[in-house]
Amino acid sequence: MSQDTQIGGAVMEPAIVERSQIILVGFSFFGDPFATSGGWTEENEIGRLWNRFSAYVAHHGERIKHVKDPQVGYEVHIWQEETAATGHFEVFVGVEVARLEDVPVELSVKLLPPTTYAVFTLQGDQITSDWPKTIYSEWMPESGYQAAHSFMFELYDQRFKGMKHLDESALDAYIPVK
Repeated sequence: MSQDTQIGGAVMEPAIVERSQIILVGFSFFGDPFATSGGWTEENEIGRLWNRFSAYVAHHGERIKHVKDPQVGYEVHIWQEETAATGHFEVFVGVEVARLEDVPVELSVKLLPPTTYAVFTLQGDQITSDWPKTIYSEWMPESGYQAAHSFMFELYDQRFKGMKHLDESALDAYIPVK
């Protein structure tokens, strides 16, 4: 069952897709990523994490073996039992690899399980809207779906034009559902 929802003033209907296991290699942060700066900015921990990972790839990208598509980045948000009380959660940024081989010790690995996802394509102002709240508190209860796992991810490909061009950008938000 799929149901439209309004995100950032536009009605959205997610695609429901099945994905096999996703193997990611990259960097992680755990804590409150918005403690130093809120919203979409390179000044908060998420922006700093992306900058750190991008610099690593620019200087040592050849160390990451079997990258499926170097133009596609993943940002995974992983909630823990204490997340609701503390606001602390893990943020992982990286790339997908076909298999693990000689992963540099400074990098982390995430194995996302095979699951069903509701995929929302966010464009322009929708990207900076409070879309997670809308999806989890409005769309999910009305759709008949439930959260299948304690994570979600954003997929950044050639449609994402950068922080200075959010109005021209798009990304996909993958919400595990059952």
